[in-house]
Amino acid sequence: MKLPIIKHLTNFIEENDQDYVIETIETLEALTEVPSLKDEELDVIGEIISNLYGALEVDKMVKEGMPQKEALNTFMKRVLGSIDK
Repeated sequence: MKLPIIKHLTNFIEENDQDYVIETIETLEALTEVPSLKDEELDVIGEIISNLYGALEVDKMVKEGMPQKEALNTFMKRVLGSIDK
């Protein structure tokens, strides 16, 4: 996951609507079912999907009243904490 990408996507959600991101996730998940995709291509799609889900999580925290910067940091700490375990 890339924090700058998640921040950019969170700003996109604020300016537009989270439905765009949800529909993008659904589209990318459908693409992963293409049998001819190479592992590297699946990895890239997976990374994009992860960032999109991350942006939705950060957006949720912001809507619950947390400042964006704090929400981004909290999310990344949670991600890094789950990787360390």
